This record gives sequence, structure tokens and C-alpha cells, in this order.
Amino acid sequence: MDKPRAKTGPANKNHKSSRKYAAPHDAKPPRYTHRNPSVTASAIASEPRDAKESPSSATDAKETVQKFPTIPPLPARITKLVPLEGLGCEEVVGSLTPSEEREYKATNKHTEGKRPVYAIVFNFLDVRYYDVFATACGPRLSTYRCLMNGNFALLQGYLDDNNNESFFTVSWACDVDGNPLLVAAGSTGVIRVINCATEKVHKSLIGHGGSINEIKSQPLKPSLIISASKDESIRLWNVQTGICILVFAGVGHRHEVLGVDFHTSDIYRFASCGMDNTVKIWSMREFWPYVEKSYSWTEVTSKFPTKFVQFPVLVAEVHSNYVDCTRWLGDLILSKSVENEIVLWEPITKEQSPSEGHIDILQKYPVPDCNIWFMKFSCDFHFNQMAIGNREGKIYIWEIQASPPILIARLSHPQLKSAIRQTAVSFDGSTILACTEDGNIWRFDEVEQPVVPTPKQETKVN
Repeated sequence: MDKPRAKTGPANKNHKSSRKYAAPHDAKPPRYTHRNPSVTASAIASEPRDAKESPSSATDAKETVQKFPTIPPLPARITKLVPLEGLGCEEVVGSLTPSEEREYKATNKHTEGKRPVYAIVFNFLDVRYYDVFATACGPRLSTYRCLMNGNFALLQGYLDDNNNESFFTVSWACDVDGNPLLVAAGSTGVIRVINCATEKVHKSLIGHGGSINEIKSQPLKPSLIISASKDESIRLWNVQTGICILVFAGVGHRHEVLGVDFHTSDIYRFASCGMDNTVKIWSMREFWPYVEKSYSWTEVTSKFPTKFVQFPVLVAEVHSNYVDCTRWLGDLILSKSVENEIVLWEPITKEQSPSEGHIDILQKYPVPDCNIWFMKFSCDFHFNQMAIGNREGKIYIWEIQASPPILIARLSHPQLKSAIRQTAVSFDGSTILACTEDGNIWRFDEVEQPVVPTPKQETKVN
């Protein structure tokens, strides 16, 4: 990577996240100063994060240590859970021997640019576009269609006005009329909402005080998105009106938020994960009237009564290092750290006394050579398959709901040696896409197995 981007983009995503190279496990992650929420992202970005506040008078001019507001302890209604240990709590670990139930072969390699491709995602929101995917490479966004012959057809390309932008995440959304929207963000902290029907920028959402690591759309209400940021906060947006509805910060993450995901059937819940080694579950139920109000708001967006949500419902300490990707599987959660594995676990709480709950780790999916952060897995529409790449350019495809987990296939190619930042699994799992650190998009398609006719047995008639 070039040096100018090493300061702003996730160029340091290449470092190994072990005890030697990552932030020490026993050290507290750095805290950012508490900011005025009315300040725009551009104004915040210009301020040094660790700069000390100017003395307000001569009496405190000798003060050299910056004082931060005291962080209140977790209230009783927040559950902080750790996995149970002991007899009967053993998790099931998948074998790295491929079952060869499905065979794939590399069918295409497309060079997107000279910069890393950090994001790639299929459009599962509209049945008309299930074979359409989007990519993010530097300041450029592209949409393609997967053709039956293994090729790609470029549909649209978008080049951001800011050449210093480096998009880290892209997601599909819809306006209230059902038109497809492309939502992307990255190093500048500005969210671009592009109307694919008009081929114009629909909205530019400003609010975060740092780069944005992931954006996800609400599958039950796809005009709502959440964004996870380096500024330790998560924001809920209405892309139709451009309103920031809720800000999840305070007694939340203590470091960068790296991943978010909406619950697939509960419209009020979502999960987040980050560099503080935790996964947190949040609820929007009591704030849902503000979501409804955001659709009928007629005044300027800056006057909308954005609400701050300080407390998550649950804090889960499943991993001991950075957690950079999480997905809901029903009421279960898949989460990935930089510990060469993906974990499937269940948060179990009691409605009467949530503090007495626990975490039940169900299964683990090993992923060798996956010990650098910002490497994200993906699933097919029905959550039957999960694909994850590693830093050596190999892709592991797991059957998620099998117990013990079954490794369907391990994909590789002699020319694929770069780190795979993200994968995308097609609707039925027959196509696997991967975007790489060296600016390429790889496509693997399932090979149809020949049907071997079974000989008919002759029946003897007495």
C-alpha cells in the first residue's frame, strides 16, 4: 500500500493481531475525547484526537493530564456474559478435511484496480437483482452482473469526488419506492447513498467522527441502515430522508467498532463487534417511535431529535482479541476474531434476572492463516453455506448448520496469493466471489457432478 493511505485507511489491517503485534490484552484500549454531537464529521476529522484541551484560565494552565468524564459502571439491566466452562460445555469443532460434497473451479479473475478491494456483496433485497453484486476499491464503487458463462458484466461505476476516499464497506438498500440504492463509506467517514435507477448521489450522510468500517441494511425495512465507526459509535440512518435517528455510544464499545448486523427476524435488535474484543447486542424497541417519525419529518434534518442510546442489552466476551465480523443465525450468533476460527454461540438470558444468563458456545469453524483483522465472511441467502478467505489466498466453505461442522470445499488457485478481505456467496451458494488485497475479484463456480446411472436390478418371477 502507498504511504499516504497508511495514516487514514485500514492499511494497518495487514498487521498480525497476536499478542506481539496487536494491542496488549491486558492494556486498556485508547479512549477518544467526548465530542459535541452537533459537530460535523469534517470538523471533527480536522481535530487531533489525542490533543489536550487548551487551558481555560491561568489557574489550570499547569494541568498536563487530560481528564475524561467518568464512565459509569454497567447498570443492572445490562448482561455481561462469558462462556461456560467444564463438563458438558464442550464445543464441537469442525474438521479441516473437505467433504467434497460440492466441487468448485475458478472461472474468472477481474482486476478492479491497483488499490485493495475491501468489500464485495450480492444484492439479496430484490429478486430481480440476486445475480448483481457491488465492490468497493479506493474511491470507486462498481456494480456487476454474474453471467452464466462465468464472466462479469459491468453495470455501473461511481468515482467519488474526493480522491482521498478509500471505501471500506458497501451495502445494498432500497428507497420507499423499491429502487435499489448503493450505500458505501470508508476513510473519510462520509456515507454516500447512490440511487442506481437515476445514477445519481441521493444523499451524503455526515455525522461520524472517524472512518466507517461497516454498513448493514435492515432486511425487513431496507431504507434503514446502521454504520459502525472508528469513533466507537454506531448510528442508525434513514437513507430515504437522510436523517440520523439513533446514536449508540456511551457505555458501549471501548475501541473501534468493526462490524454490525441486524437480526434477521427481530426488527428491533442488532449486534456489533469491535477492537474491544466484545460482541454487543442492542435493542431499538423503546426508540422505535423515532424511527417512524423519521419518515414523516418535513423540517431540516439537523433539527430532528436524534436520540442517544448508551447501554447495550448484552455484552458478550466470547473472544480474547479483535472481533471484526458477526452475523445472526436465527437467535444464534456467528462471530469471527483474529484467532483463526469462527464461533457459533447462543446468548442465554433470563427475562426475570438477565444477569444470571450465560453464553453457550456451540460450534467452531477453523480457518487457518486468518490472524489479521478486517477479513469478513459471508453466507448464502438461506444460511446453508459460509465462505471465508485467509491471508494466503485460500477460501474455506463451511456447511453452517451441520453438526459437527462440515468443510464443503477449500478453494485455491496458483495465481491467488493475496489476502482475501471479503467473500460473497450467491443466493444458492453455487458461486463464490472473493475480493483481494492486490485489487482483484475472483469467481469460483460450482462444477456439476455427473450423474452416474444406477443399474436396474432384475426381479425374478417364480
